[in-house]
Formats: sequence, structure tokens, C-alpha cells
Amino acid sequence: MNLARALRAGLRVPPGYALSYEWVEAMTRDDPAALAELESAFGKMKTPIAVRSSAVGEDSEGASFAGQHLSVLNVATFSHLISAVAEVVQSALTPSAKSYREKLGVEGVPRMGVVLQELLDTDAAGVMFTRNPLNGVDERVIEAAWGLGEVVVSGLVIPDYYRLSPEGEILECRVGEKDVELRLLAEGGTEEVEVPTQRANARILDDTDLLNLHRLALRCESVYGKGLDIEWGLAEGTLSLLQCRSITTSES
Repeated sequence: MNLARALRAGLRVPPGYALSYEWVEAMTRDDPAALAELESAFGKMKTPIAVRSSAVGEDSEGASFAGQHLSVLNVATFSHLISAVAEVVQSALTPSAKSYREKLGVEGVPRMGVVLQELLDTDAAGVMFTRNPLNGVDERVIEAAWGLGEVVVSGLVIPDYYRLSPEGEILECRVGEKDVELRLLAEGGTEEVEVPTQRANARILDDTDLLNLHRLALRCESVYGKGLDIEWGLAEGTLSLLQCRSITTSES
């Protein structure tokens, strides 16, 4: 699992658990032993948590399912966790996910594992490609928005856009329109919050932030290799790696 490799490499990653396909299958059958072990693990985690997909073959060099499978954010109770896992499993059966699998020639019934990860309440977040996903140029491409990074992944805002050279030199800085941010609700779940105009049109990442992202890219490349799609978050000035996958041909 990519996040486990990141933890072993000493990268700053929110801790969590990976549930195998077999364990998830047992949960969906209401297996008492699987549910009891899951409840014990959930009790050791700091809430809220994120429940993310980890299907067999997902985010490999030949296929990235970014945006195809569901993530459920701000899960604060065990009952919500059970329903969140079921939602993530069902997301592999949607028409768009099926169509994507057929396009890539991925055959067979989806084998969905699940990741439980402590959720950072980020001040800003986004994505970083370690090569340009549009033309393959050897440069960093970074997108950033306020709040949780799902607003970038889902296209809810026009994010800030930055390009860096392989050495970390700033090549381009374009401020977007981040008029909405995603925030955590006290009772669980998230809500879209309107961002004041002045802040919506303000640059998010300063030069130091961009340097730190460049350093994160270098460290991720040393662990996973070249051509990466990285999700990152900034919370109280601290940069964390949230997810890391290969950029696939279909995204290039």
C-alpha cells in the first residue's frame, strides 16, 4: 500500500489502517469477528477520519482510479464508519467506474479494499504532479485551494496554479477563484462554505510553501519513482502527504 510505504520512509502522513478486500467482504456479511476487530481499531484512532477506496489494481502504473471511487470524509462514529465503508464499496459499481474499467481493459468483479485515515482539518490543500500531466514536460504542476482538497479534485473551484522547474524554481504562478471551501461539521460530514472575495482571489502558497512542496516531491520520487500524482494538505503551517499514485497514460 502506498501510504504504508510513505510511513516506513518517514514521510509525514496521517496515520491509519488498510482493510483488505477479504476483511471488507467479511464486514459486508456482518461477520461478528471482523466488526469487533474494526471497532477496536476505530477506537484507537483520532476522529474524525477519512474512508478512502483501495481497490486491487487501483493507482497502479497502468491505471489510476482518481475521482472514480468514493471517499467519505469526517467519519466520527462507528455506525457512520460501517455505512461509509459500504458506500465506498458500492462506488466501484457505478456506471462511470464500470466504464473506466472497461476503457482500461480491467476485467472481473472489483475487489475493493478500504483505507481508514485520520483526517486533517486543512487550511489549504490540493494536488501536485511531478511531471506536467498535459504534455509530459519534466516540471512540477501544483493546484491549491482553501480548506479540504476535495474541492480541487471534484472541480468545485478554479484553484491556484503553480509550475516549478525540476530544481524547484518558480516558473508560473496563477491565482484562481477559490470562492468555496469544504469544511468539517461538528456532527460529522462536510459543508461547502462561501469564501469572501478578497480571500478567494488571494494567493495561497508563498515561496516557502512551494519550496516545501518541491522537497516533498523529491522525497516521494525517492520512494515511488518518477511521474507522481500527489495529494497534499497544509494544517497550521505543516505540510502533509495525503495520497500518492502514479500518473497514468490516460492522464498524460
